[in-house]
Amino acid sequence: MKSNMVNERARLYHNINVIGFVIVDMIEYLDTHPYDKEAIEYLNHYLALKHQAMAEYAEKYGPLSIGNVPDTDCNEWKWATQPMPWEGGF
Repeated sequence: MKSNMVNERARLYHNINVIGFVIVDMIEYLDTHPYDKEAIEYLNHYLALKHQAMAEYAEKYGPLSIGNVPDTDCNEWKWATQPMPWEGGF
């Protein structure tokens, strides 16, 4: 069971990174094509996907950024107590 949880966590983290790459790429494109409505829609789609994925990750494993710290978790400041993925958090 733990192996499935580790694999799910790694998959979700990987997806967040891939989505983040797409977002950066689209932002760079829009810097030179600021009126491309299709590109803006594409960017907004991936921004929503990243927001959703970050919220899912924060709910299951703890926040990856300070912007994803759950408002309802008042008993523990997980941001400071959890190992981050780059610290072997998997």
